[in-house]
Amino acid sequence: MRSAIYRNILQAPRTRTRTRLYHAAVLPSLVSPSSPEFLAKAQAMDQAVADIDAKMAEVRLGGGAKAADRMRAKGKKLPRERLALLLDRHTPFLELSSLAAYDVYPGESVPGAGIITGIGRIAGRECMVVVNDATVKGGSYYPLTVKKHLRAQEIAREHGLPCVYVVESGGAALPHQANVFPDKEHFGRIFYNMAQMSALGIPQIAIVHGISVAGGAYVPAMADENIIVREQGRIFLAGPPLVKAATGEEVDEETLGGGQMHSSESGVTDHLARDDEHAIAIARGIVGDLGKAGGKAVPPPVSPEEPLYSAAELHGIVGTDLRQPFDMRDVIARIVDGSRFREFKKEYGTTIVTGFANIHGYPVGIVANNGILFSPSALKATHFIQLCSQRQIPLLFLVNVTGYMVGSKAEKGGIAKDGAKMVRAVACADVPKLTVVVGGSFGAGNYGMAGRAYSPRFLWMWPNAKVSVMGSGQLSQVMQSVSRDPTQHASLKAEIEGQSSSVYATARLWDDGIIKPTETRDVVGLGLALAARAGVAGTTWDGGRKGYGVHRM
Repeated sequence: MRSAIYRNILQAPRTRTRTRLYHAAVLPSLVSPSSPEFLAKAQAMDQAVADIDAKMAEVRLGGGAKAADRMRAKGKKLPRERLALLLDRHTPFLELSSLAAYDVYPGESVPGAGIITGIGRIAGRECMVVVNDATVKGGSYYPLTVKKHLRAQEIAREHGLPCVYVVESGGAALPHQANVFPDKEHFGRIFYNMAQMSALGIPQIAIVHGISVAGGAYVPAMADENIIVREQGRIFLAGPPLVKAATGEEVDEETLGGGQMHSSESGVTDHLARDDEHAIAIARGIVGDLGKAGGKAVPPPVSPEEPLYSAAELHGIVGTDLRQPFDMRDVIARIVDGSRFREFKKEYGTTIVTGFANIHGYPVGIVANNGILFSPSALKATHFIQLCSQRQIPLLFLVNVTGYMVGSKAEKGGIAKDGAKMVRAVACADVPKLTVVVGGSFGAGNYGMAGRAYSPRFLWMWPNAKVSVMGSGQLSQVMQSVSRDPTQHASLKAEIEGQSSSVYATARLWDDGIIKPTETRDVVGLGLALAARAGVAGTTWDGGRKGYGVHRM
C-alpha cells in the first residue's frame, strides 16, 4: 500500500500498459528477517525513526499552546489549520525541512524556523506552499527562516511550481538583522526570486492573514495576485510607532495598512476576504483558474509496479551502525518497480552499483555505494553518469560512502584524477539529480555522490545518516598525530559525532528533510514526477547541450 506522501499525487488519465524495463533482472533477496543481526539492526533503526517522529511531533506544535490560544482568541486559524484548508482534501503534502533550526539558536526555540514549506495539491495542481507560523516569534525571519524560504523558492523554480504564500510575519528578527538583511542570499532575495519566477510564467499568489510589515510587505506586493483578510491583515512598510518617530503622524494599524484601505484605495491588494476561510477559498479559486501557467504534470511513461519485497525490511538491512556493511542491491530491490534492475558494469568497480530502473513508472539511473571508492569505481560511475546525461535519464544517488581510497598504491593508481572525473561528471550532468543519504556521506565521497554542493533537485537523509569531512574515529586518530592531549581528542570526537548527525544537518538545511526508510520509494517517486513536469520557460532540463558525448573510462 502506498504511503500518504505519494498516493494520488498524479491523477492524469493513463492508458499505458504494464511495461517491464527491457532485459532488467529481478534482484534476488538473500535477507533473513529472522536472523539475530537483522533483528538487532531493525530494532536500532526503529528507535532512530521513533526519535525523529517525536521531534517532528514537537515541532508541529509550533510556538506552543499559549501562542495558539492567542491566535484563536483573535478569531484566526492556526498556521497548519490554514494549510489543511488550502490543500485538496485527502491528498499528500511533502513537507520540507521540518526540523529546520532545531536546537540551533542558544536559549531560543524556533520550531521549523518559524515557517512551514512543502509541496501539495491545490485545486488539482501541485504547488509550493510557504506558510508563516506566527505562533513562533510572531512569524519573524531568523537566518534559517530566510534560508528555508529561499530553498522552497529554488525548488519551485526548478520544477515550475506555482507558489502560494500564506502570510503573517513581523519581518526580519532584528537581533539577527546582520545575518538576515544585507547579503545576496538574505531577505531581499525572496522578492528577487518572486520577480524572476513571475517573469518565467510561474504564478506567485499571497494570502495576508495578519501583519505583513517592513520587507515582509513586499511578499504580497510582489505577488501576481493577492488576498487580504478584513480587519485582520495588515500591510505597511513601517508600523505606527516608526511612522510617529519618522514623521510625527499618529495613525492606527487599520487606517495605515488594513484590508479595506488597501483593497479600495492603495490597490495593493486584489481581494478582500471576510475571514481566514474565505481568504483561502479565494486562493484556491485563483489556483484553479491558472490555466497553462506554471506548467503541468507529466504522467509516468509506464505503469508503476510495487517492489517484490517489503520496504519494512530496510530497517533490518541497514540499521544504524555505519561500520556494519550491507549490500545496496537489497535497498534498491525494495525501492524500484517490480524489484527490477538492469545493472551496468556489474563485474567492474564492484564497490559502486550502477544501473537502470523505474520508480513509480519513471525511468531513473541509480548510483549506489557498496564500499569505499577505488579508481575503477570512480571511472565506472563517471561512465554511467555520462550515459544518463546523454540519454536524459534522471539520476538517483543512494549514499553510504566513507570516501575515496587513500594510500600510496591508490595515489600511484591515480585516485585523485579518477575521483575528480567522477566529481566533474556529477557537477556537469544536465539531468535532474536526487540524493538519498542512507548511511554515511564522508569526505570527498560526499562530492562524488551528489552532496548538497552539487545541486541535486532534492537531498534527503535517513534518521541514521551522517555527513562529515570524515568519521569521528578517523578524525580522533588524526588529532592524536598533531596533539598529545587525550582530553582534547575525546571532546573533539564527541563534538564531531554530534555535528555529523542527521538532526544537526537537517536543522541547518543541509538537506530537504529526514525521511523514513519506508517512505523512500514514494518520496523519490514524487521527486521524479516533479522533475518530469513540462511547459514552463526556464525550468526544462533537456536543454540540448552538446557536451562531449560519453568518454569510455
